[in-house]
Amino acid sequence: MARSVSVWASVKAGPPDAILGITENFKADTSPKKINLGVGAYRDENGKPFVLPSVAKAEEILFAQKGDKEYLPITGLASFDQLAAELAYGAESAPIKEGRLAVTQTLSGTGALRIGMEFLAEHYPNKTIYIPNPTWGNHTAIAKRAGLQSEKYSYFDPATVGLNFEAMKKDIENMPEGSIVLLHACAHNPTGVDPTVEQWKELSKVVKAKKHFAFFDMAYQGFASGDINRDAFAVRHFVEEGHQILLCQSFAKNLGLYGERVGTVSLVTASPEEKARVDSQLKIIIRPSYSNPPIHGARLVSTILASPELKAQWLSEVKLMADRIIDMREKLYNKLVELNTPGEWGHIKSQIGMFSFTGLKPEQVDELAQKAHIYLTRDGRISMAGLNNSNIEYFAESVSKAVKGEL
Repeated sequence: MARSVSVWASVKAGPPDAILGITENFKADTSPKKINLGVGAYRDENGKPFVLPSVAKAEEILFAQKGDKEYLPITGLASFDQLAAELAYGAESAPIKEGRLAVTQTLSGTGALRIGMEFLAEHYPNKTIYIPNPTWGNHTAIAKRAGLQSEKYSYFDPATVGLNFEAMKKDIENMPEGSIVLLHACAHNPTGVDPTVEQWKELSKVVKAKKHFAFFDMAYQGFASGDINRDAFAVRHFVEEGHQILLCQSFAKNLGLYGERVGTVSLVTASPEEKARVDSQLKIIIRPSYSNPPIHGARLVSTILASPELKAQWLSEVKLMADRIIDMREKLYNKLVELNTPGEWGHIKSQIGMFSFTGLKPEQVDELAQKAHIYLTRDGRISMAGLNNSNIEYFAESVSKAVKGEL
């Protein structure tokens, strides 16, 4: 009997995920010197995943409470939504106090972006979202799947390995009136380059003058500088200036809850009545997608943020993580200078957050993987959290050799 052709015979293989591919290559490498700087997850001084002690305490509290596993409402755990919003906007924020902030729990930051973009695709008149160049690789893919067209605006200057603020501002000014502008609230991924406070204030004026819609992605609050209020400046300033922003919030990085998938999407509305209508439409988007979000991660965050003692402990742990990364930046810069590495490396110290755009060329990145067993993305981005006192000298020496053409 003739074998029938498979139903899926015409399905083509998709391209591999760039970040996951790096991790696969790293795992296959048998060298004891191997270093993975591609993954965007915090690692401790020993290169191991880190469970925050405050999270461990919250786990104990939840276990003792023996809560049920019933479904959450479509918009998630109410206490979590409230506390997460207060963390982002500030407890005294007018939209919260006046009952006009629509907020829903999501499947971490990725889920927040998808729900937020789908909402705009359905309810906002302009269907184009402008995204910084470069940006997190998933932004464009999510926009496409959500039904939005994506375009790029200037952000990074390779010549200075810093922010090209004038070009950024000019591009935003030249966008069609009422455009959607995606902004990284802090610790820009992948560059680690953020606008200054004064530049944020200027951007707010430009966005307001053009009647653009500010779409904030905040995946690193507290993790960037070690100060949750400092990292929330852009979001809070835009709201204070009257922008009706959309905010995507994640607790993957700052609480180490990567696999729990805990986040929110929130929208500033004009009134409680308008908030109710927006809430109803968010529910309509969520219901046929995943019905309701998972409960455990939301309970963990809520437990920590509701307890003054646990929250204080968490804030100290966030600062500890941020400070360790800042220390690695300092040591990497000093070692590269000590080795007389060609080029100017001050950007290693001035950039912020988990990632650093090193300025390494793709062929140098390939050499580092093939000859030094060091893995990073081909655009030269490294996760600073992957460096520690045991591997930083080897990494700096290898980078120096790669830049000198001596690897």
